[in-house]
Amino acid sequence: MIELTAIILGYLLGSIPFGLVLSKIAGYGDIRKIGSGNIGATNVLRTGNKLLALATLILDGGKGAAAVLIAAHFGSYESAIAAGLFSIIGHMFPVWLKFKGGKGVATTVGMLLALAPMVGLTTCIIWLTTVLIFRYSSLAALIAIFASPALANFIYGDANLTGVCAIITLLVWIKHRANIRRLMKGEEPKIGKKKA
Repeated sequence: MIELTAIILGYLLGSIPFGLVLSKIAGYGDIRKIGSGNIGATNVLRTGNKLLALATLILDGGKGAAAVLIAAHFGSYESAIAAGLFSIIGHMFPVWLKFKGGKGVATTVGMLLALAPMVGLTTCIIWLTTVLIFRYSSLAALIAIFASPALANFIYGDANLTGVCAIITLLVWIKHRANIRRLMKGEEPKIGKKKA
């Protein structure tokens, strides 16, 4: 029962579309109608409003962390894992937006920082390093998230955590399939570039 509650909590928290809400409040309209059409921080950055993009990044990460911390407080470690996973699923497939949500990277990082801090921190370092070198947010996300199962296994030796990271990696890569095609064609916009 506690695990089911954690799953519902995680999904509902994850499904809050902060990028969409903040963009509308700031007067940019529906963020899904510009750039990549995504509701995440990278697309919000294409409005030119860096503070709005930062707020989106923090809130999207925060809901993943909040799901884990609340579930851990009232339940078990397994409840926290379930809540964290479903916060990411909620972000990717929110019922409020006809199951068309974001790509889950910020929410994943927030979830990992709360659940497995060393994995989360290392993932952030990999993301930042890749961004500084190549300037592609999508490439950095793909590489950083891809590394998370190995990091979870190496640092914590936890089969449950490693398995969840593998599931998240698969979901994130599926959600990035258009980005992967553009990267292969050399058509992916770099960070800060407004996409027509």
